[in-house]
Amino acid sequence: MSSSDIFIGETIGTAILILLGGGVCAAVTLKSSKARDAGWLAITFGWGFAVLTGAYLAGGVSGAHLNPAVTVGLAIEGGTAWGDVPLYLFSQLVGAMIGALLVWAVYYGQFHAHLTDPEIIGTKPTDEGMVDRAAAPKAGPVLGIFSTGPEIRNGVQNVITEIIATAVLVLAILTQGLNNEGTGLGVLGALITALVVVGIGLSLGGPTGYAINPVRDLGPRIVHSLLPLPNKGGSDWGYAWVPIVGPLIGGALAGGLYNLAFA
Repeated sequence: MSSSDIFIGETIGTAILILLGGGVCAAVTLKSSKARDAGWLAITFGWGFAVLTGAYLAGGVSGAHLNPAVTVGLAIEGGTAWGDVPLYLFSQLVGAMIGALLVWAVYYGQFHAHLTDPEIIGTKPTDEGMVDRAAAPKAGPVLGIFSTGPEIRNGVQNVITEIIATAVLVLAILTQGLNNEGTGLGVLGALITALVVVGIGLSLGGPTGYAINPVRDLGPRIVHSLLPLPNKGGSDWGYAWVPIVGPLIGGALAGGLYNLAFA
């Protein structure tokens, strides 16, 4: 496939992935959203449907990697040329940032209502009617809409969790063709991948929020840091390395394991 195919497919597919995935997080989190407090099941299935939609849209154009960990795993397995990897990763990051911007646009009013509510922010308004930003937490009150964070902050444990969860995802993707004479599963593969993502969220997502995709976390985190959101708090850059390093290692391990056990 051409460079333009890769760029267009990965950018649009990843943007849709983040729009729908980040959108369900916004729907569950934000004040004045009809889906507020819908819970973890809504989030896991929302992300599964996000993967299904993005993969279906981009599958015939770029192969629908939508995830640097998948791209690295496929490169190690041999299905993707290493020379194409930088373009895949760049396109995925651009798409993730676009998707995060679209989430902000869709929930613009809800973001404002949420971030100007003293009960949500947890501080009293100042004389000017604004919340005291000096008291804002390190990880802001809407950061979870854009990126992931651990329930227990332990770098080693958090990275291991992301490695294992991502390895499950990438290995499931790499082995799809094995049960159809090596020709892949076509459109059905996108559905199976989406269900695997739901399963990972339900079973392995509790400790870290299951990034399992570096740009899914990095792109929206960059957007969070740049958006003019009132009282948004910090973007928690001290944790940002975990959902980048963990999934990349997991994807690489899955590619290597595939070559050892299944090739």
